[in-house]
Amino acid sequence: QVQLAESGGGLVQAGGSLRLSCAASGRTFSSSAMGWFRQAPGKEREFVAAIGWSGGSTYADSVKGRFTISRDNAKKTVYLQMNSLKPEDTAVYYCARGSGSRALREYDYWGQGTQVTVSS
Repeated sequence: QVQLAESGGGLVQAGGSLRLSCAASGRTFSSSAMGWFRQAPGKEREFVAAIGWSGGSTYADSVKGRFTISRDNAKKTVYLQMNSLKPEDTAVYYCARGSGSRALREYDYWGQGTQVTVSS
């Protein structure tokens, strides 16, 4: 059983930064790929970033160059550093364990989400 708990969301002005954290339980974290997704009101959940067990990462075009995903296997935690935030980044952000791809269906465990609101 894997449990994921996100934290670090909040309200920030456009141009600001936030760092999200996702703490994982379970023994397989270090060998698992992890992803961040987000869902804005009235929209489908979408891929943001993913990181493989060895640290290789991939990003959605909309966040490339502004967001950085990283992981600390000793702490069983994955991070999402978000810089130069825009109002369109406003969403609930979820972390998930899965294949490391962009496809939601390839992730089997999900956290409860953390709200990020960017004001203009």
